[in-house]
Amino acid sequence: MRTMTFFDQDSQSALEARGHAQWIAFGPGVFQAARVLCNTGLLALMEDAGREGLTLEAAIAGSGLPAYSARLLLEAGLGMGLVTLQEGRYATTKAAWFLLHDPMTRANMAFMHEVNYRGYHELEAALRTQEPRGLASLGPWPTIYEGLSALPPATRDAWLAFDHYYSDLAFPAAWPFVKARRVRSLLDVGGNTGKFARHCVTNDEQVEVTIVDLPGQLTLARQALASLPPAAAARVQFHGANLLDPAVGLPAGRDVIWMSQFLACFSEDEIVSIFERCAAALAPGGRVLVLEPFWDRQKQQAAEFCLQQTSLYFAAIANGRGRIYTSDVMIGLARRAGLEVIGEVDGIASTHTLLTCARR
Repeated sequence: MRTMTFFDQDSQSALEARGHAQWIAFGPGVFQAARVLCNTGLLALMEDAGREGLTLEAAIAGSGLPAYSARLLLEAGLGMGLVTLQEGRYATTKAAWFLLHDPMTRANMAFMHEVNYRGYHELEAALRTQEPRGLASLGPWPTIYEGLSALPPATRDAWLAFDHYYSDLAFPAAWPFVKARRVRSLLDVGGNTGKFARHCVTNDEQVEVTIVDLPGQLTLARQALASLPPAAAARVQFHGANLLDPAVGLPAGRDVIWMSQFLACFSEDEIVSIFERCAAALAPGGRVLVLEPFWDRQKQQAAEFCLQQTSLYFAAIANGRGRIYTSDVMIGLARRAGLEVIGEVDGIASTHTLLTCARR
């Protein structure tokens, strides 16, 4: 169990710290220039040229950009660590490879550009009011969850790709822990597009799954699960509910209540309320399984960084009160709701922790 050892001291010299501060100051421009370097094909052209690299003239001809634009982007790429220049020839760096090919980086960049970028202008207002002030850049909903099914296609695709990149890796890794419980009735709370439900009913011929989510999300789930074989589809049910309303209960008598990347969407008091309703819905001997990427349980500093920055999305865009939690906070919230954490498994698909909770 790792807890916050990356951030216990300031190890930069004053000169390094000043340079770091400039990266932050120019961050919005750095992000967009890096994205354009990818989208115009300049980085791919240089990568294809290998160590020999490209001259400026070859980069202009290959990209079809005006000479002014190609030179500007390449010179910006030098300072960003994406491009090297030796004897008049431009070549790519290791960081450029990750921008071009790493699925996590690609998902993160698309999510930041399509979902968050414009709305982050309202981050300060969102933090002062605990309202998602930046969401107005996407639509007129009180939270993003009501509007997911109505987002423009590019925005919805980027949101889903970001969400699914992490869950798609975690679901198969977490499934053996669910399977070991010989579960017959599973409540998938916040089931999104039904990917975990699909995994359950295609890997266990006995389990029955009920997906609980907002009506708009259930529409997406029904569409996504329409391709299931009839026998598997018959074991998936749908239950529309807005769990922000503390009076809304959950279908009772379930062996397992499953919540994956769901509780981050809520405030601490809201999570306690949801945990209380989960406890009430459990069958005797049932368990609540919580799969979350807690930032204090990460092995790599880059993973902690990504998760910490994702909390800003919850503040400015999603709902104004969710965040990526630390494990100790989540465990404390479960206890407040009358649950006891009886199992903890870190490193699920590298970034996730699985908490097993029972009624006290």
